[in-house]
Amino acid sequence: MLLIKGGEIFDADSSLLKQSDILVSDDGLIADKGCNLEGGPGTEVFNADGLAVVPGLIDMHVHLREPGFIHKEDIHSGLAAAAAGGFTAVMAMPNTSPVCDNGAIVRYMYDKAAGANGARLMVCGSISKGLQGKELSLMGEMAQAGAVAVSDDGRTVMSAELMRLAFQYAGRFDLPVITHCLDENLAANGAMHLSPVSLRLGLRGIPGSAEDIIVARDILLAEEANARLHIAHISTRRSAEMVRQAIRQGCRVTAEVTPHHLTLTDEAVEGYDTATKVSPPLRSDIDRLAMIKALNDSTIGVIATDHAPHAVEEKMVEYDLAPFGLIGLETALPVLLTALVHSGAVPLERLLKAMSAGPAAALGVTGGRLSVGLPADITVIDLNEEHIIEPSVFLSKARNTPFAGWKVKGRAVATIVGGKVVFRR
Repeated sequence: MLLIKGGEIFDADSSLLKQSDILVSDDGLIADKGCNLEGGPGTEVFNADGLAVVPGLIDMHVHLREPGFIHKEDIHSGLAAAAAGGFTAVMAMPNTSPVCDNGAIVRYMYDKAAGANGARLMVCGSISKGLQGKELSLMGEMAQAGAVAVSDDGRTVMSAELMRLAFQYAGRFDLPVITHCLDENLAANGAMHLSPVSLRLGLRGIPGSAEDIIVARDILLAEEANARLHIAHISTRRSAEMVRQAIRQGCRVTAEVTPHHLTLTDEAVEGYDTATKVSPPLRSDIDRLAMIKALNDSTIGVIATDHAPHAVEEKMVEYDLAPFGLIGLETALPVLLTALVHSGAVPLERLLKAMSAGPAAALGVTGGRLSVGLPADITVIDLNEEHIIEPSVFLSKARNTPFAGWKVKGRAVATIVGGKVVFRR
């Protein structure tokens, strides 16, 4: 048994921090909550005095690169990095090699994760075979193997007819469809947000309308099919407003925003640091503030990292030639606590919900609550510990982060999965 003693407990049901204990049973479930709890003989006691004890954080958008690209990341290193960042569960995207578009690949990924010491794994299958946007993947087979969603993330399904069929077919298995919204014709050859900054830097720009057009299309198609739509890494003011209106009209739509779109703008590209090259690109400050507003009013219910590891040499090229993506599993929580919570821009409870209960609800999985009888997936956070982000100590194989050298306040000090402490700082 495990007894977490004296922490400030946050539960999404109450939105309050209050001092309490949590007793975890031998089978990894929350057995009791309350003050002055005691365990039986042999109970491990975790002293959480002065620490926040919160529902396990869930990242529903990561790229673990396995199978196929294990020089960038693999399932074991990615799940370890997730635990170090405070995440008790992550969902891996399907743009692997081979693409996760059938039940055999889904089962392979779960089998690989079985021996890992880190976060739980959830698997997202692809919408189309081979991510080619031409033919639907074997969604039923993947759902049976344990896939919890489908997405062609990294690519946009440009065929409206195929997306229409995808919503209809995924609905038969109650799978949310996660869309990467970027019109490939408008975004072609772009490296950053189209703005005065891109003109000054001499980089080809990607207009916000490239995102907005696909967001509008997919909301209409999902509404027609009464399907579950989740919009990945939303980044523009107009897209957020369309999601807001769709929710008001009863559409089954959720949306996520990344830590980098909440904290950085296109100005960060000055200096041509390829760690700032992401898709969708870092937008204007007007867009960034719109993301914070949408997070605060629950238009955006999920924060997800879009953890996208690359080998060092792949990013050490000209900005135009560098691949898109940055890593976020080990930086998300400290960066967000510092830039949003400690600054007063976002309440702590809102941030925690968007990193736990929000993704659980969007995926329709258990998590995001510290309730008796549920699995003891718990994150313990020191809200006030100051440190410098140092990529050399990451458990991820990758180092492509724009947050290196940031002085931050707050981070996870322990991660508990199924009652087992899988990471302790």
